[in-house]
Amino acid sequence: MTSEATCVPVSMNEEKLAVVRGAVREFPDFPSPGILFRDIAPVCKDPSAFSATIDLFESYLRENFPKIDLIAGLDSRGFLFGPALAQRLGIGFVLIRKKGKLPGPTHSVSYSLEYGKADIEIQTDAVDPGQKVVIIDDLLATGGTMAAACELLQRRNADILVCLVVIELTSLKGAEKIKPYPFHALLQYE
Repeated sequence: MTSEATCVPVSMNEEKLAVVRGAVREFPDFPSPGILFRDIAPVCKDPSAFSATIDLFESYLRENFPKIDLIAGLDSRGFLFGPALAQRLGIGFVLIRKKGKLPGPTHSVSYSLEYGKADIEIQTDAVDPGQKVVIIDDLLATGGTMAAACELLQRRNADILVCLVVIELTSLKGAEKIKPYPFHALLQYE
């Protein structure tokens, strides 16, 4: 007696995740020995991978957050995904940049890096108190920049709905640093 293989349908999201994962390139020992760098440049280069990335973010947000006012992108790779996602959702996009890069009045936050300190800022009129905001970036490693962005938006009395990234490096435990804010990554690596 022969048995037939059961065909389990693959969901559209699983197919899209496979496309995105397949586009991420690895560079061993970059920027220093022992580091395995996950490069998202091929995701941006490949229209199907980029579209799949935006589709996955859009699907996640529509399923979980019925009301979003703004997408806030982190300098600089959050600027790659944030505007396309905001356009899909029919909402605005705002910039969170390194200090000294935005004109006009700004609010800033200092945060610690493994090699020193840095500052990020947002224009004072970018987010109104009570607005529902999603923060987006390409990667979450130690979580310092994302945590600083949360603090910056919290000071503006924004309602931070979720922090989104394409890739999370789980071994660095960055998601713990941004608690209590919700977090979602499309891909996770050690």
